[in-house]
Amino acid sequence: MEHYLISQIFTIISYIFLASTYHVKSRKTVLKLNCISQIAFIVAYILLGAWSGLMMAIVALARNIIYIIDENKNGMRKKTNKTDIIILVIMYIICILSAIFTYDGIFSLLPVIATMLYTYAVCQKNIKTYKLLGIPTELLWTGYNIYIRSIVGIVLEVIMLTNCFTGYIMEVKKNKKVINN
Repeated sequence: MEHYLISQIFTIISYIFLASTYHVKSRKTVLKLNCISQIAFIVAYILLGAWSGLMMAIVALARNIIYIIDENKNGMRKKTNKTDIIILVIMYIICILSAIFTYDGIFSLLPVIATMLYTYAVCQKNIKTYKLLGIPTELLWTGYNIYIRSIVGIVLEVIMLTNCFTGYIMEVKKNKKVINN
């Protein structure tokens, strides 16, 4: 019981940082906040014995670090390039291999699909695309939290969905203002 309660505290920390990513404007800030979120998720998933979620949190942390290093080295590019595609393909291969090793029924694939979708969203240079793809990603994580019985995770995923919708709507409105001006 103690492990479960501690896992729920780390889940709360994870979602605080993850929710903030849907309200920032900088891709680099999104990646940094997501790194902090993933570290907390790693601890939570270890405590829950949620191995598929754990592997995807590790993949997500590695992905974010790779993108941060790449952008520090090469600067922020406006468009997706060859390096981004290579990173995307490598991350997809790692996700698939992880899914094979952590497979525990169909629901254990939810975080794999969510991570692959989120990785694609982060690969894009468009914040609007990132915010839009957050919606199905959060739906998949909601299903996984139900599967692993993380009550706090379920509640916070509903809040995350609200954040995704809000962040996306604000981005659309901002783009409309730019077009109309």
